[in-house]
Amino acid sequence: MRVLLIDDHTLFRIGVQELLERRGIEVCGACGDGTEGLALVSSLRPDVVLLDMRMPAVSGLEVLRAMHEAQAGVPTVMLTTSRDERDLVACLRAGARGYLLKDMEPDELAASLTDIVAGKTVVAPDMASVLARVVQGDEPPEAEPNRFSELTPRETEILCHLAAGQSNKVIARELGISDGTVKLHVKSILRKLQVQSRVQAAVIAVQAGVCKR
Repeated sequence: MRVLLIDDHTLFRIGVQELLERRGIEVCGACGDGTEGLALVSSLRPDVVLLDMRMPAVSGLEVLRAMHEAQAGVPTVMLTTSRDERDLVACLRAGARGYLLKDMEPDELAASLTDIVAGKTVVAPDMASVLARVVQGDEPPEAEPNRFSELTPRETEILCHLAAGQSNKVIARELGISDGTVKLHVKSILRKLQVQSRVQAAVIAVQAGVCKR
């Protein structure tokens, strides 16, 4: 079995790589960046991708969706600290074949990876009841504030400037970046929040209490 590990925490990444290799599992690649991880999926063709959900630049969920859109066909398992049911549902919807928690035992991780490569869907035992509800179509309702979890720290910062009514030019000046960079961030914010305008984005940010000024 060849595993690609994508996790932005260096010490954790090294630890997981060592424990897998001690159990005879080859880690063919390891990186801490989602964009680099996507490139490695194409070049290394691993048997399974072990993916962190919370990463600063490109989130694990974004990587998962990009892989699904590219029809990469590589089984992917999320390895995360999040016990939020909405995160589990979002990952399963995006094509994840596993959702495991970082506090699990090493032998359980190795066994879960084997099951996933064999075609099974594996979810942390503590969250198995959620998987059952998803399969039955009885999913938990998505809470509006959860939309914001996909934003990067920079995007959240820019969203708060939008909520304050600032123009792209003012935002660019205050953050020391170009107008073009601000436009790209705004476009990404609208896509992730599933809204059509910066005004809508500002309104839901204020309603959700995202910006504490």
